[in-house]
Amino acid sequence: MDAVSSSTKGVMENVEQPHVLAVDDSLIDRKLIEKLLINSSCKVTTAENGRKALEILGLGDNQHNTLEGRASKVNLIITDYCMPGMTGYELLKRVKESSVMKEVPVVIMSSENVPTRINKCLEEGAQMFMLKPLKQSDVKKLRCQLMNCGS
Repeated sequence: MDAVSSSTKGVMENVEQPHVLAVDDSLIDRKLIEKLLINSSCKVTTAENGRKALEILGLGDNQHNTLEGRASKVNLIITDYCMPGMTGYELLKRVKESSVMKEVPVVIMSSENVPTRINKCLEEGAQMFMLKPLKQSDVKKLRCQLMNCGS
């Protein structure tokens, strides 16, 4: 049973099974986040870096804001802060600059508790900053927020 690729298309999809894009360069962390999200009844797409995440979102360098086409409908983006090539902060900025994606909540996670980094991300529009490793209770909190936001 592969919950990642099985998707129920329907009017209630956003509410019943939010689609979360999980971005982390660490395979172990990606798998952990994916498992926690699936346990919380989320549909999950994973990306190993910021550039791949932008492609999935339809915001890649050659895709400029085309919501139709390959862009995925995502209800939440959860991204690691420290990644090679493009940090989670840079990914956050790109998402918030996009007219089609700016309303999607972005959660930044990091194993380092650096107040200036946390404040910078929140000021740029991050919904939340979470410390790694994530726990099931963290994901439940996220899921509750998604249910309340319901865009």
